[in-house]
Amino acid sequence: MTRPSGLTIYAMLYLAFLYLPVLVLPLFSFNDGTIVAFPIKGWTLDWYRQLGAQETLLSALGNSLIVGLISAMLATSMGLFAARAYVRYRFRGKEASEGLVMLPLVVPGIIVASSMLVLFISLGLKPSLTAVILGHTFLALPFSVSIMKSAFDDFDVSLEEAAFDLGSSAVEAFRRVTLPIVAPGIVSSLLVTFTVSFDEFVLAFFLSGNDPTLPVYIWSQIRFPAKLPNTLALGSLLLLASILLLVVAEYFRRRSSKSTM
Repeated sequence: MTRPSGLTIYAMLYLAFLYLPVLVLPLFSFNDGTIVAFPIKGWTLDWYRQLGAQETLLSALGNSLIVGLISAMLATSMGLFAARAYVRYRFRGKEASEGLVMLPLVVPGIIVASSMLVLFISLGLKPSLTAVILGHTFLALPFSVSIMKSAFDDFDVSLEEAAFDLGSSAVEAFRRVTLPIVAPGIVSSLLVTFTVSFDEFVLAFFLSGNDPTLPVYIWSQIRFPAKLPNTLALGSLLLLASILLLVVAEYFRRRSSKSTM
């Protein structure tokens, strides 16, 4: 039996450091007591049952779903055409524009959020769900472009050329040939960008105003010890939903890579 290398041990310790605290979250969500500490007082599902009776929570959940869906559709739509341009064409400023699109991945979120707040207010747009949608679209666009570029990288251009030879227009060829082939990548992009928007806190905190999204609502609740168990239960459900979405997104991303080969 081969002994694990030092790098393997380091990677395992690093992953344990990152994810063990996250795994403790669902454990304490079943705790019968309100104090988050060992030993666990008892086991209960009451905290989960109480979630459906909280109108403010349901309102915040609805806001997050609206923002996430619209942001995902906007980011994926722009990412689709941007990725096609980056993969298929050469033009002046290509590298600079691609770097600009990816900029939100490296700029601190609080800098982006405060800058957007100042910009939107100067344009007459007060903090609202509309502002959050615009901010989340900007934040999710790099993820969409990265996913869609992988979908277009191995795309066989001869398929479109064959469509042109058969009399199809550029729009018709794109609709009937290109879109069906890269459809798994589009689905993957929608799922990932929705997850990014749904889980994002900093931009939503600055831009949501009187219509908080779910992460902002959760932040407001953790300041009250009595409400902490409900927050843990809600966080556990969100953790499960995020994992499922990312697993499905990865499935479609791999399917997209295979279908374009």
